[in-house]
Parts: sequence; structure tokens; C-alpha cells
Amino acid sequence: MQVSDSYMTFAQEAPEQYAEWQNMAVAMGAANPLDAKTQALAYLSVLATARLHSGIPFHVLQAKQSGASREEVIGSILLALPAAGMAVLQALPIALSAFDEEETAAEDSR
Repeated sequence: MQVSDSYMTFAQEAPEQYAEWQNMAVAMGAANPLDAKTQALAYLSVLATARLHSGIPFHVLQAKQSGASREEVIGSILLALPAAGMAVLQALPIALSAFDEEETAAEDSR
């Protein structure tokens, strides 16, 4: 999975804070009643709304590994459209590229 440069810098330059952040994120996910796929898709909607595009490829792959389809990834981003406006559309090509890239890589390795 592709992790953003900013996230890698966080992990490398502040390892103690990074470890605590990871612990919190895992605990929050475990405490959430939503299943893993629904959490991943909801998170994509949040990332698109907040324009945090660097995290989208990683979380698209996470959603895909949890069983999300290409259409569900599209739907999760477009879900934010009425509330957040056209800006969420900037996330769509990033998400689809990440979704399709993994399939292309798998096909190339065969």
C-alpha cells in the first residue's frame, strides 16, 4: 500500500507520537460498530471532503481489500457532493487511479 510522504515523515521523525497515533487509530476502529468496508468507504468520503488527497490512495486500497467495489469507492466520494460541493470531485481521479493501479499491477505480475 502506498503511504503519503507526509505520513512517512511523521513516522520517521516522530516515532513515539506516531506509535501513539497508530494505537489511537486502531482503538477507534475497533470501537466503531461499522464493519471494515463501511469504515473505509466513510473515511474516503471524509478525506475527499477535507481535501486530504495524499491519503486517498492508501485508503482506497484499504477499502478494496475490505471488499469494496470500484462503484462503491465512487459512491463514497460522491456521497459528499451535496454537502461539500464540487471540490470533492478532485478526489475522484485520485481514487480511481489507485483502485485501477492495483488491478493493473496484479495483471502485470501474472
